[in-house]
Amino acid sequence: MANAPKSLAAYGWLSIAAAVSTIGLKSYAYWLTGSVGLLSDALESVINLVAAVIMVAVLSISARPPDDTHAYGHEKIEYFSSGAEGVMILLAAFSIGFSAWERLWHPQALQQLDLGIAVSVFASLINLAVARVLIGVGRKRQSITLEADGKHLMTDVWTTVGILVGIALISVGNRFEASLNLAQSLGMTGWEILDPLLAIGVAFHIVWAGLQLIRRTVSGLLDAALPADEVKAIVAVLEQYVASHAIAYHALRTRYAGARRFMSVHVLVPGQWSVQQGHDLLEDIERQIMDNLDNIDIDTHLEPIEDLASWEHK
Repeated sequence: MANAPKSLAAYGWLSIAAAVSTIGLKSYAYWLTGSVGLLSDALESVINLVAAVIMVAVLSISARPPDDTHAYGHEKIEYFSSGAEGVMILLAAFSIGFSAWERLWHPQALQQLDLGIAVSVFASLINLAVARVLIGVGRKRQSITLEADGKHLMTDVWTTVGILVGIALISVGNRFEASLNLAQSLGMTGWEILDPLLAIGVAFHIVWAGLQLIRRTVSGLLDAALPADEVKAIVAVLEQYVASHAIAYHALRTRYAGARRFMSVHVLVPGQWSVQQGHDLLEDIERQIMDNLDNIDIDTHLEPIEDLASWEHK
């Protein structure tokens, strides 16, 4: 199993290929239409490309087995990837917002909307297909990095959908020579004010995605506990043995690093038990927890239940 994660880097290259393709297509759509909304979409694809490159490097390093200087493995490097991606997303959001604000006060007529929309739709279909692959493989192989990148691509898909809806409305509005009072006051014609307004909306949406990634990074680096449902599954196993044996437990601690889980617990057994009895019990407990949670490292500590010092661990 130690070598299995190395093959995941191939999916990173798939993400890189998708990002390069969509950057080219969305940039072409922006060149055709002059839409700052499509420009913002293309800039987000640049972020996808950088994130995919980082992902390939991270997946390769995180797959390395533990060594003398990294006894708990290299999985935490995944948080450098998500942290860097979060910062880049925030920078992209600022760039998009600035461009949209400029376009709001210095309007520009949009051109060749139908062709631009068609090109952008094709780019979004590429992202959609790759995102579904990454999310599916990430969940199956328990790779947080792959799943996060797939969800980021899905965010890009929905962003594009929103922009295209806006551009389609602009196209329809222009054809029927509709206009908005706000647009007229800013010197715009038709519904073209929707273009920079949607771009600003995209910027706020991207800011939220960036902040979520940074929050996840900080949580992982601070050794946050496993999700509540996973801790509940561990406690259920321990309580099962408490009910069926004259034992107790305390000092349960959990954390995660990338796709890898860690836990430690003190198990208290009758002092007259033999070492073999205690060992067999711990083996049974660990095996059952591993059946419920994959990719978890378990550290159990055996103590005599009658000794008061066994309960003093903090």
